[in-house]
Amino acid sequence: MPHAALLPAPVPGLTTDERVRAAYSEGAGIYRIVPAGVALPRGVEELQALVRWAAETRTPLVPRGAGSGMPGGGVGRGVVVDLSPGFHWIAPDWSHRAVWVGASVTAADISDAARPFGLRLAPDPSSGAFATSGGLTATNAAGPRSVRCGSVRAWVDAVEIVEADGTARRVTRGAGRWERFVVSPDQRRLVDARFPKTRKNSSGYALDRYAESGDELDLLIGAEGTLALVTAVRWRLEPIPPDVAGASLGFGSLDALAQAVPFLIALNPSAVELLDRTFLELVRGDGLDLPGGIEGLLLVEFERDTRAAARGVVGDAVRGLKTSTVHVATAVDRGGLERLWSVRKLASPALARLPPSRRSLQVVEDGCVPLERLAEYIAGVRAAAERCGVPVALFGHAGDGHVHVNALPDTTVPGWQEALAGLFAAVTELLVKLEGTPSGEHGDGRLRAGLLERFYGADVVALFRDVKRAYDPRAILNPGVILPSPEWAPLSDLKVGAAAAPIPDDIGARLREIERTAGWATPKLELARSSSP
Repeated sequence: MPHAALLPAPVPGLTTDERVRAAYSEGAGIYRIVPAGVALPRGVEELQALVRWAAETRTPLVPRGAGSGMPGGGVGRGVVVDLSPGFHWIAPDWSHRAVWVGASVTAADISDAARPFGLRLAPDPSSGAFATSGGLTATNAAGPRSVRCGSVRAWVDAVEIVEADGTARRVTRGAGRWERFVVSPDQRRLVDARFPKTRKNSSGYALDRYAESGDELDLLIGAEGTLALVTAVRWRLEPIPPDVAGASLGFGSLDALAQAVPFLIALNPSAVELLDRTFLELVRGDGLDLPGGIEGLLLVEFERDTRAAARGVVGDAVRGLKTSTVHVATAVDRGGLERLWSVRKLASPALARLPPSRRSLQVVEDGCVPLERLAEYIAGVRAAAERCGVPVALFGHAGDGHVHVNALPDTTVPGWQEALAGLFAAVTELLVKLEGTPSGEHGDGRLRAGLLERFYGADVVALFRDVKRAYDPRAILNPGVILPSPEWAPLSDLKVGAAAAPIPDDIGARLREIERTAGWATPKLELARSSSP
């Protein structure tokens, strides 16, 4: 790859300015990697010119939206391609409950536009205020309602892409198989045998879905920008249900909590969220009014066509779990439910209050297991964290067996990096044992790329490499993501510690503030222009 100082400017918007590069050295997650350059294409033609130049010069491109991806897919040593300043347009088709949007349009933008017409984007990711359509599609993202509506794959009807040779084209669901990569019957049997049987999976390329549907769109969704650059997405929308009700249910044991989840799922909830004891301990200083002895809290939402139906199903849930709960609170309308669920929003202020020596480092933040192994996974993560001496806070999507983990090490304690590596190894081993996946909705990124052979086996990973070569023979699109680089080292290039890459102090302070406040919508060029925190 050309040295940063030698990079030419093939299109307007490519810069090697030191401060701009520093501003793009971090995203969410654990990494700081200063790129060789940053490109901000304003439209498809500029992006095509950039990709053609990259193909000719073998310069890696790292596509990026808001930078909120956890596992490091939006940082790298090549040229970061920030699609967030451009590609911001909305073309609605409300009569068909659909909307075309540019790649930088967020989930919140879509919901705001659709709400007056009684429509919404069903997956409703909690990152919707800043997560872009390109990023959501790239990771096959999900959210609290995935227990009912699934991941975004089910809601993407088409995408527009720029391929690794600079060609722009549209890929529409139902248009047929992509002839450059065909799964044979033997390969399909291999995929069926080796893919995880979890309710959600955003790890690897979706060969299971592609083999079943024969639809190229299923390969591109969740590919993390390694096969093509997504410039536009056509979303399918759903009507907003008229009425909603819900409950907060506290359990005195993990087994009781895990046994309650299948019962709740049978009642067709729109969301079943988990707040583990470790999470509740983290936020207890914010006036949380809960009795002691709660091992975990389930927040349940039911959306129905009538108020009576919504209230009735909440009553069924509370009565059915009466003997296993130690705390119950209910809500019978949207306002009440929002107040009941406000405990979820306490994490950000609690993390922001941590002393500078404590950092939230998402090294095992996206594991998903078969539903019947949920209690075993939570208990195993807790035990691994205690053995390694790394405090953690667990929460997530219980209805999918999907648990997020915030590791909270004290970076002034000698050996903290080794402890973090121990947690990474222990939780990986636990996920393999429980036949889970390392990524339920965030993707593999750079962090988990080297784990895929553990989960899928060498033969399936060889198929992943075939997919990559078919789309990107020069390997210029996000190399090291999904498929590991030869020098893969998951806990190198950390944004904290003595070995962190040097960047200007004021930019480092602003990046830290963005991390603490989830301010990922902040244009990164603002960080480069500022000379003070």
